[in-house]
Amino acid sequence: AAKRLVGQRVERPVTVDEKVQAAADLTRDEEVAAIVTADLLRRPTATAQLAPAERVRVVQELTRDEEVAKAVTTDLLRRPEVARETMRDDTARFLVNRAQFDNSAQVRETIRERTPAVRKIEHTIEYLDLVGSCHQYVATLGRLVPRLRGQEFTEDERETVRRGIAKVRAAAEWLEAAVDNGEFTLDEQLAKLLKGE
Repeated sequence: AAKRLVGQRVERPVTVDEKVQAAADLTRDEEVAAIVTADLLRRPTATAQLAPAERVRVVQELTRDEEVAKAVTTDLLRRPEVARETMRDDTARFLVNRAQFDNSAQVRETIRERTPAVRKIEHTIEYLDLVGSCHQYVATLGRLVPRLRGQEFTEDERETVRRGIAKVRAAAEWLEAAVDNGEFTLDEQLAKLLKGE
């Protein structure tokens, strides 16, 4: 019987390593690799066997293209649980809020360009807010200061109020100068004073 096997090839199972090597050889061509990759990634059972870190790396690779990244991110954020968890990340939340602010500013600017009357309306609203803030401040002091009669303040309390008055005075002078000369930027020294530095 041993002699009969001499000329025959004995079939043995192909190992996983040999299969992996064969797949690597067959996918050296980029076009073939792209087709095979797309097919493999459509197999949930195959992708489920990858470690989470590997799946993240694959998604990062596939989303290098901005258009793909936008489409994937939009789709992912439409999942309530994903959106909720994502917004728990401070950096992600900050960037989303920043993007919303930038988008709103861009829309406002487009509207202003297309509809000049909008700027006049905004001016009126801002003017009324400014005048209203001045009136509100004066009215608040008019209500609070008389109530202070007979109260004793510690030196620390008096110093805190003085610092507040200095901020109010600086802000009022800034407002007056801005209205008089049209310079509405907040300089660094005033910004520090208003922040209490």
